Amino acid sequence: MPAVPAEPGTRTSPAPASPGATRSGLVGTYTARDAAGSTCRISLSSSPSLDLYKASSAGCQNRDLGRITAWDYREGEVYLYQPGGSVAARLRGGAGELSGVLAKSGAPLTLTR
Repeated sequence: MPAVPAEPGTRTSPAPASPGATRSGLVGTYTARDAAGSTCRISLSSSPSLDLYKASSAGCQNRDLGRITAWDYREGEVYLYQPGGSVAARLRGGAGELSGVLAKSGAPLTLTR
């Protein structure tokens, strides 16, 4: 059955995290695929960077993904950050696959190992 969107202004609980969806379980290198079908590599590190963790990208045609420098996992979501702290993408899922959207455009984004 398809999910019914919540009424505007209604808070919904985040979906439970998948097994293995812990910060340490998410560390590693992923292949990112954007809505245009472009792929690149995103690496999520366990090395701290201020109050976040280091991240990097390689070969990304999407400008927002190409500027990823940090990440965090909280409340069941992975946040990818650009310099200055702006959110580039928000994703959900487990250690093998994450899916979500690019923050600026709302375009779909998938990260797979």
